[in-house]
Amino acid sequence: MRTYKLTAYEKTGKLITEETFTAETDDAAKEKGHAMLEEQNLLEQTHRLASPAGKLLLFHI
Repeated sequence: MRTYKLTAYEKTGKLITEETFTAETDDAAKEKGHAMLEEQNLLEQTHRLASPAGKLLLFHI
């Protein structure tokens, strides 16, 4: 399992949420990250999901 980091921000730059979670693959992490954002109603906020290698898997401005 690999550890991924999901962050979401307000347009002003204020941090809304910062969460870490584990997943087997980058694709599984993208699905889980998207579901977490949807659950918290944050899909339209600025957000990013980074892999342990620093690769951006989800990104929205």
